[in-house]
Amino acid sequence: MEFETVIGLEVHCQLATESKLFSGSATQFGAEPNTQANIFDLALPGTLPVLNEKAVAMAVKFGLAIGAEIGKHSVFDRKNYFYPDLPKGYQVSQLDYPTVGKGTLSITLDDGSEKIIGVTRAHMEEDAGKSLHEDYQGMSGIDLNRAGTPLLEIVSEPDLRSAKEAVAYLKKLHSIIRYLDISDAIMAQGSFRCDANVSIRPVGQTEFGTRTEIKNINSFKFVEKAINYEVRRQQELIEDGGRVVQETRLYDADKDETRSMRSKEVANDYRYFPEPDLLPIVIDDEFIEAIRAQLPELPDARAARFVGDFGLSDYDAGVLVASREMADFFETVAQRSGDAKLAANWVSQDLQALLNKNNWELSESPIQAERLADLILRIKDDTVSGKIAKTVFEAMLSDESSVDAIIEAKGLKQVTDSGALEGLVDQVIADNPDQAQQYRDGKVQVIGFLVGQCMKLSQGKANPAQINEILRNKL
Repeated sequence: MEFETVIGLEVHCQLATESKLFSGSATQFGAEPNTQANIFDLALPGTLPVLNEKAVAMAVKFGLAIGAEIGKHSVFDRKNYFYPDLPKGYQVSQLDYPTVGKGTLSITLDDGSEKIIGVTRAHMEEDAGKSLHEDYQGMSGIDLNRAGTPLLEIVSEPDLRSAKEAVAYLKKLHSIIRYLDISDAIMAQGSFRCDANVSIRPVGQTEFGTRTEIKNINSFKFVEKAINYEVRRQQELIEDGGRVVQETRLYDADKDETRSMRSKEVANDYRYFPEPDLLPIVIDDEFIEAIRAQLPELPDARAARFVGDFGLSDYDAGVLVASREMADFFETVAQRSGDAKLAANWVSQDLQALLNKNNWELSESPIQAERLADLILRIKDDTVSGKIAKTVFEAMLSDESSVDAIIEAKGLKQVTDSGALEGLVDQVIADNPDQAQQYRDGKVQVIGFLVGQCMKLSQGKANPAQINEILRNKL
């Protein structure tokens, strides 16, 4: 039997406010346990919530970025459940009246085509604390620093049909959130985490199969692996005559498998009811338009501009705008060097390879945009060849001198003096008479070998275009 995969994603994004959703406690990551939890976060009797207006503004900003309906009248609800890191015994969330309603997000598939993914809603809620099990023999530690941190839970429609599509959606969502500057979205720190709802159905069937939810996956790679494993597990289960049970599962990255955590809850299990300590949020057009005016140029628009203004391919533009920082870096290099295509090559290939090799963020790179632009300028004015520029690039990693100083100190300046180059060419022709004669006899492709010999003799410093021209004239 052939099956179709159906995936819906729930993404929890920690909003980058300085204080929590309903209290004045700080939200800084990495603080000592329980140093960022005040009397409200500890749920001491008599404490009342005060809504963080910046969190509302960030939620609206996201909604506008994906063309979503903005809930001008939204309501907070109590989601009741007991867990040690939830001191109140309930989480304040939004059920029927979220701040952000239906929207859409476009992803690019492997074949270059576009697919529109529906976003059902994005609602605000407070994060829970964190239970720590590893460091306490026979006990658990509770850290409430994270309790009350504002979250935006972004729920997709079940429009995704493969693990690769799910990852493409997550990466696009991650990129938009970073462009909007509403979250640092660092997956390793838990500020951008994903729950995947996965089901399968026979090809052609319109009714959805029974779904399982894989909780708290914290990397793009693990999202793809967890979904692929779960799809295989469900297929094998059905083909062996079993049935899929609706449940919550955990992905174990070490074993590359999902395993059951608990039966899947439904809304009734949480006994939702409107939060009595918070008034409904009423948002007017003036508030919405003020936030719309703050929207940055988003990835798709920026990619289109890079194609139109700089003549880049759709692919190169897409790579460069994947992160706001990389797009800013490229634009600085392109404008300063005056050569966008050369800038795109160096940024998306050499610089990206450097970052990947060292596992660096762009901000950690020892090569700034202005210095890379200066290197490209030296290629353009024939001070160095493209090949020698790679050597200069390597030297720039440990030498903070200017590009010109590095070229001078290492003697890497390209030889362009025609007299010196003619001497090189004469020697190569004399040393390689057979190849020279082959060229004269019409085997013109041998010129590449002779140019290579000239470059080797000059230790890569000769201008290859000049060498080519002199060789052709002499032969």
